[in-house]
Amino acid sequence: MKNLSIEEFINGFQNDHNAVIIDVRTIEEEAEGLIPNSLNINLMEPSFPEKVMDLDKSKDYYVYCRSGGRSATACQFMEKQGLTSFNLVGGIGAWNSFNAKG
Repeated sequence: MKNLSIEEFINGFQNDHNAVIIDVRTIEEEAEGLIPNSLNINLMEPSFPEKVMDLDKSKDYYVYCRSGGRSATACQFMEKQGLTSFNLVGGIGAWNSFNAKG
């Protein structure tokens, strides 16, 4: 797992042909905003491990949550399953602030 700033995260998934963006928040939290084309796999759901184990190991996973804590936990689990993951430090809050700058 690698922790990325918002700039590194955006640059990473935009220039990575194997990128998949994963939102590990609850469906209710999506009201705070979404990164376009992200796949929701809620870390708090009992099915989270099973869904992660079904992911394609040839892809690179860019993971976010509200502030970066749950996504870091998710990334650690994903790495143990042989997946490549990148954690967005600051989560959707960092995304929203970055995009508010214009």
